[in-house]
Amino acid sequence: MSTLSPQGFGNDREIGPSTRLECKICWYVYDPAEGDPDNDIAPGTSFEDLPDDWTCPDCGVGKEDFEVYED
Repeated sequence: MSTLSPQGFGNDREIGPSTRLECKICWYVYDPAEGDPDNDIAPGTSFEDLPDDWTCPDCGVGKEDFEVYED
C-alpha cells in the first residue's frame, strides 16, 4: 500500500489493491474488482497499476482527477 498526498488522490489515505476511486468530474467509480473491460483493463487491476495514460472512460480526464471513493 502507498500513502498518497492530497494533490494525488484527494486525501492523505492508503490506497490498496481493492480501493475504489471516483472521478471528481463525472463521478465514475473505478472498481478494481471490475477493471475497465472497455479499455482492456482486466478485473483485479488496482488503480495504481493502471497505465499512466489511462483516462476516465466516461469523461476522459486523467488519473490525477480521481479521489478515494467513500460509500
